[in-house]
Amino acid sequence: MTNKKRMGETKTTISDRSGVSSALGRAVALHLEGKLKEALRELDAALERGESSADVHSARGHIQFELEMFEDAAASYSKLLEIDPRHPGSMFNLAVCLEKLGKWQQAAENFQRAFEADRNRLDAQLGLAVCLLHLDRAQTALESFESVLSKNPENETALFGKAVALQLTGKLDEAAAVYRATLARNPNSEDAMVNLISIGIARKDYDLVRENSERLLTLRPYSQAAVEGLATCAFASSDYEAAAKFCAKLVEFTPDSFERWFNLGVAYQRTARLEQAAKAYQESLRFRSDAKNAWVNLGVVLHELNDFRGAREAYERALKIQPDIPAVIYNLALLHEQQDSVYDAEKLYERVLTSNPDWEDAWFRLGYLRLQRSDFRGAIEAFENCLRKRTAWPEAQVNLGLAYWKMGDRDSAGITFQGAIEADPDSVDALRGLAALAVEREDFEAALDCQAKLIDRGERSPELFYNTGLLLQKSGQLDDAIKLYREALSERPDFPEALLNLGHALKAQGHAEEARLYWSQALAAKPELAAGYFDAGART
Repeated sequence: MTNKKRMGETKTTISDRSGVSSALGRAVALHLEGKLKEALRELDAALERGESSADVHSARGHIQFELEMFEDAAASYSKLLEIDPRHPGSMFNLAVCLEKLGKWQQAAENFQRAFEADRNRLDAQLGLAVCLLHLDRAQTALESFESVLSKNPENETALFGKAVALQLTGKLDEAAAVYRATLARNPNSEDAMVNLISIGIARKDYDLVRENSERLLTLRPYSQAAVEGLATCAFASSDYEAAAKFCAKLVEFTPDSFERWFNLGVAYQRTARLEQAAKAYQESLRFRSDAKNAWVNLGVVLHELNDFRGAREAYERALKIQPDIPAVIYNLALLHEQQDSVYDAEKLYERVLTSNPDWEDAWFRLGYLRLQRSDFRGAIEAFENCLRKRTAWPEAQVNLGLAYWKMGDRDSAGITFQGAIEADPDSVDALRGLAALAVEREDFEAALDCQAKLIDRGERSPELFYNTGLLLQKSGQLDDAIKLYREALSERPDFPEALLNLGHALKAQGHAEEARLYWSQALAAKPELAAGYFDAGART
């Protein structure tokens, strides 16, 4: 936010009394010639000679202020007030020097004294109001600005100060109205545009932000406030390409800004420029190594880049800063899972679920890992928790069905597979599960129905063709069985069980020579099948 500050007058009244020192006269002459430093040297010499009059200190303060020697000027005016506490204007001039030095409390006290000494001195009240703004006493400052405006309604400094005070006290609509009025009188008021941009961002009024940012850029092409405003608009409209462009410009302005590097990283991440995003986040962390979100985002980006070591380090740094970030623990678990560190992954999923027991995805991953290592009871627990709130989840239902099946609970498995099909009629995995259950129960009609549906859905795995052929062969449908065995062999020519059973089907149809050819191929692919050579029936 920009505060437009009024500069106080620094005029010094130099006495024309007959007793005025010659040094003061020479200083005045040099000042009139524009030789400020020479004039100051004359006055310094006078002090060294013991000519410590009020006029000398007043003149020194005046010249020191003009030379922007504000600390020295403040000392001169303080000395003057010791000599002559009622010296005209000196208290005000001291306040202005202190204001220039950013000593807001001391400046406010002296503006207050100057105003109390002369209630018609509006510039002292105005100075007090500006100091109050800097002291975070916006409401009191607002009252002072309004007091000035009651006596001088057109005072630009007071009007602008009032707008700033309104803005700081959260009265954004009123503040915006004053800034707009300022722009109506002075279309090139950059401070008004900057503060309107700030108000627009606070109110999420991105039209206001864009309007004033673009207007400001026409006046000042390298205005950081304008570029930052446009970057904010770009993020708000999900135009991350534009956001990246503006954020890159802001980083050029202030290459040591954590926030700007971080925002550039976000823009690059959203536009899938992951390597650039990683570099931006790494750069931001040079300035704030304790920035949790930067470590988290860096971890995500490196994870996507398959830099597992870097991602792990970033996640772990984030967790050192805040140990209970569920998303980071979950991502770290995924990373361990991808690196086959199953034990570590399970422990991390369990850690997430301790504080987030309703996180279905974490239950799913935990269930999957338990299923992989044949912990079927544990897998059932995990997948049942998956489905507690999200009942229609085909992948979880299929895995739960598999766990039931492996535990020997065929009824629960069948019900669960059927539920998966109801949730997703095209679920191939659920159909496979039902087909396998039907085969185990020797319900060939149901098994064939499932296998046929799988084939209709475009499934062309050799196992599917083989198993369907086997069912057809067992039910006496040899022509269809032979056709499907051949389909299996077209997908996998060295499928020994398909070769063997194709031979049996052909022999049953009286094609003994052709059957022997396939049996020979089956034995060549899998010699242990010789043990069943003399059995007449189909082989599984």
